[in-house]
Amino acid sequence: MYEPESYLQALQRKHAANWPNLVSARERASAKRGELRNALAGKDSEDTSIVVFGSLARDEFTNGSDIDWTLLIDGFADTQHLNLAKNIREIVKTCSEKDPGPEATFGSMAWSHSLVHLIGGEDDTNRNTTQRILMLLESTVVGRREAYDRVRNHILDRYILEDSRFVSKDAKYRVPRFLLNDFARYWRTMAVDFAYKRRTRDQKGIAIRNIKLRMSRKLIYVSGLLACFGCHLELGVEERNALFDDADAKRQATVFFRDTLQRTPLEILSGVLLRYPHLHPTASSILNAYDAFLGVLADDDNRKRLEALLPAQQDDDPIYQHLRQISHRFRDGVLDLFFDVESGLFELTKVYGVF
Repeated sequence: MYEPESYLQALQRKHAANWPNLVSARERASAKRGELRNALAGKDSEDTSIVVFGSLARDEFTNGSDIDWTLLIDGFADTQHLNLAKNIREIVKTCSEKDPGPEATFGSMAWSHSLVHLIGGEDDTNRNTTQRILMLLESTVVGRREAYDRVRNHILDRYILEDSRFVSKDAKYRVPRFLLNDFARYWRTMAVDFAYKRRTRDQKGIAIRNIKLRMSRKLIYVSGLLACFGCHLELGVEERNALFDDADAKRQATVFFRDTLQRTPLEILSGVLLRYPHLHPTASSILNAYDAFLGVLADDDNRKRLEALLPAQQDDDPIYQHLRQISHRFRDGVLDLFFDVESGLFELTKVYGVF
């Protein structure tokens, strides 16, 4: 079956670039999702979806990557749901080298009511926020998607249709501030949780988590910001206004963001970089760095070394220092992108990213 060229592939062809690690990770992710889909066939239903997150959903799967998954339930409570989750857990273990993290954010059940209705406030726990934001930014299904699609649509309806300024006809920019603020909140939460995990896990895995925060975690925030800016960047004035003519039309705004967020973070980023030819050097800087990052993580010895590395050893470790330099190139490229004047990103970043 013919597959249309992705934004990342188009960018690689346009720049005559060589990003072998990005290609390999994408192929490995596709193969692993196919393996899971076959192994878990018949375990889901119209009211349940098996959702995967992380590198497997982002098309960045490498040797040693874990499989973060959730049984998403959008229906009546059933006493068998727990047994089903346990069964799924045992099957996933046969396909994965690692278990989900000890915080139990993944590897169990998630209920649609909490994800849709508990946005903000004291009942919006760290776990609930993480699952909701990642449901939008880095997730996909490995089977039936009815429940998954319903829940994502309902979450986006909350963010888009309840943002009175965004749907107002006299809005200067078409940027959903409610959604953007929650993406920003999650990014800051990840940064704070890095310090929390450093303490509670006795420094275990601190080096690799630090590098992931600089690279893959930052990438999902970048893609969230670009997705929120997309309505303004990708559509002309008449197209934007047509999304807000009446109540039914406003729902098309939800569809716009749903379609945008169905892409992986790298696809969202690549789509923006393709749009602006003058950002050719910036595109090369960002994606060369990200390809190098995945290449280091794909090496079993490097990954094990990073997982065992203690803070006192980091300054003298060549692999860690190499990754730090890669992360600096990635950071500098991202800053060039968001503070670019010609594309209009500078103005959007100033208005929505600062205050």
